[in-house]
Amino acid sequence: MANPLSSDLDSLRRVMEKLATPGRYAQTFHLVPPVGWLNDPNGLCQLKDTYHAYFQYSPFNPEGGVKMWGHSTSRDLVRWDYAGIALYPDQPFDVSGVYSGCAYVEDGTMHVFYTGNVKREDSDGYDYVTSGREANTIHVTSTDGKNFSRKRPVMTNEDYPSDDTRHVRDPKVFRQDGRYLMVQGARRKDDQGEVLVFNSDNLKDWKLANRVSTDYPFGYMWECPDYFELPDTGERAISRRVKVLSVSPQGLRGQDWDRRNVYQSGYFVLRGDLLGESYLLPFALWDAGFDFYAPQTFQTNDGRRILIGWMGMPDTKEYTNLTLRDGWQHCFTIARAVSAHNGRVLQWPVQELEGFRTNERSKENELTAEGTRAFDLMVEGIAERGDVLRARIAEELLLTWGGGIFELRFCDESMDSVGAGRKVRYERLDELRNVRIVGDVSSIEIFVNDGELTFSTRYYPKEYGVHVESPGSKITLWDIDVAHS
Repeated sequence: MANPLSSDLDSLRRVMEKLATPGRYAQTFHLVPPVGWLNDPNGLCQLKDTYHAYFQYSPFNPEGGVKMWGHSTSRDLVRWDYAGIALYPDQPFDVSGVYSGCAYVEDGTMHVFYTGNVKREDSDGYDYVTSGREANTIHVTSTDGKNFSRKRPVMTNEDYPSDDTRHVRDPKVFRQDGRYLMVQGARRKDDQGEVLVFNSDNLKDWKLANRVSTDYPFGYMWECPDYFELPDTGERAISRRVKVLSVSPQGLRGQDWDRRNVYQSGYFVLRGDLLGESYLLPFALWDAGFDFYAPQTFQTNDGRRILIGWMGMPDTKEYTNLTLRDGWQHCFTIARAVSAHNGRVLQWPVQELEGFRTNERSKENELTAEGTRAFDLMVEGIAERGDVLRARIAEELLLTWGGGIFELRFCDESMDSVGAGRKVRYERLDELRNVRIVGDVSSIEIFVNDGELTFSTRYYPKEYGVHVESPGSKITLWDIDVAHS
């Protein structure tokens, strides 16, 4: 270990993990923490033939605490194996937490950039927005994803614009047109969120190249930014490449935002140049469910763009997670392939998930199955016969379509129910063609119209089962068995 602090943290973490009992709601094919708290996906990448997913991890407290980077690996984007701790908060520039960041792979080397968080004691009345904290950008490297080089700060708050607050964080690095680029989320002193764009020739020395925001108020902080471009495969595509700027804005208020989550995650399609003149098309949600925040993407060796989100939500007292009783909280979403078709950005479960389907059952009009803890369900041909859908999952979770509204509703709104306090989420939808529902022991992910719209939620059934009614539609259900290959 690098020093006595990281050594002691490692010893304590090992004790906590050894004592952990995941309980009845342990997931079967979602990345979960061994114990304690999990939040943002970090450092998603593929190094050689192994996928790496790091995560914000607080093993000592299932409701959050000191943040380090946990580490899991996979060969198929479905089954994840916990690999221990990658980075501890053990230096003066990250002592309050190893916060979110990314991994950029080049020539067999993983370059990790993250925010080193430092919070000062509140002896001088700090507000921790414009004073009292540091957000340092740290660079480390690895050739195996497990052992890392010495931590080196490459930027501090002094390197960010003077009209930004101390809230600048979550670096995402990529290469474009022969240059290294980095986007970071920021909160300006006028409480407007923005994305800072930096460039570099060597991954060590970074200079501010642009600032991207809306020309109207849209949240006070844009967390976890990401930028990527997708080929548009649609025959009516206006442009053959769709430029996507993903952010998680905090502070959206009014109109439809008040009926949604406390914080949102979504994207703008960017027109113009990330490094020059540009404008942003209207914001679109990545996910309209209860539990989704801080997604990150990466590109696989075969060229796919993969998105994974945190299946959780910070700063909400509206609902809870019953896994707290077992000493852990939150998980990641399944890996989702992101694509573009006729200007629409789509999400769909990675194709590898289909390799774990077993026990196929197919019916028209109506299907019922009991005891389905981990499953993949597809409803097709809905729009051909009257736009009707009604699905009941574990008796208490209702999915309905009608009157141009797709709705996700828990029948019992109490904190000790299947939804653990979750109530209703809905979105307006012009037509319904198909629905795919992927369920695990304590989660549901819904993909509507080939992934134009998604809903993710945790849930905690006492008994499992699905019942789907959709006249004229084909309904197919598979069990998901990760021991099957």
